[in-house]
Amino acid sequence: MNSQVGGEALLVCEALAKSFGGVHAVADMSLEVRPGIITGLIGPNGAGKSTLFNLVSGVIPADRGRVTLFGKDVTRLRAFRIARLGMVRTFQLSREMSRLTVLENLMLSPGHQLGENFLAVFASPGRVAAEERRILEQANGILETVNLGHMRDEFAGNLSGGQKKLLELARALMTDPKLILLDEPAAGVNPSLMGLLMDTIAKLNEEAGKTFLIVEHDMELVERLCHHVVVMAEGGPLTEGTFQEVTHDQRVMEAYLGSAA
Repeated sequence: MNSQVGGEALLVCEALAKSFGGVHAVADMSLEVRPGIITGLIGPNGAGKSTLFNLVSGVIPADRGRVTLFGKDVTRLRAFRIARLGMVRTFQLSREMSRLTVLENLMLSPGHQLGENFLAVFASPGRVAAEERRILEQANGILETVNLGHMRDEFAGNLSGGQKKLLELARALMTDPKLILLDEPAAGVNPSLMGLLMDTIAKLNEEAGKTFLIVEHDMELVERLCHHVVVMAEGGPLTEGTFQEVTHDQRVMEAYLGSAA
């Protein structure tokens, strides 16, 4: 596991805020994600973690603040444009196309395919076929990476909860992103697949150099995977540091205990 936070930040959030009616879901939240590491975002229920993810990824607009991605201001960009820049995300609830096979789910993930252009199908059939072969090879390789190769012909809707999380990750990888945001990847994953999920994320980080920002409640996953941890409470930043540092911070313990009281 990488031990240092290094390099210029890929993602910078500055003083982000979002309210829903009179509820301040995110208030003056700032954070940075450095390249080549896994950053964890934790906090008690209602801290604003998922809302922050939605702001960063362009799912919902911020009331104020700024998001910079790879040095570019993306605060007002829509989600699909942010994804094209090289940052993709998964969701707490899997969004697989249940009536398509696992392989077909991956084959549809890359955008702007030649085969989607009616004229190109007839004018450049060779190029279309070559691209399809390349995407098929890429999809099969990624399925092996996430240990779903044996399920490639299974309908996605028949997968277990843990397998669907792996499929979500595989679909994200089809766009070759620089930064991957995972929203509670451990939620609904049984213990037998939890280790596989964590091993896959670690391998993608260590061997493929993928950078991750992970929202998670499972402290075992955070402790094992995350090089740097940011703690949110009541919509804003509370503290950050290594897992050991933040979990021994009295303010963090009070935030969690307060949320349970």
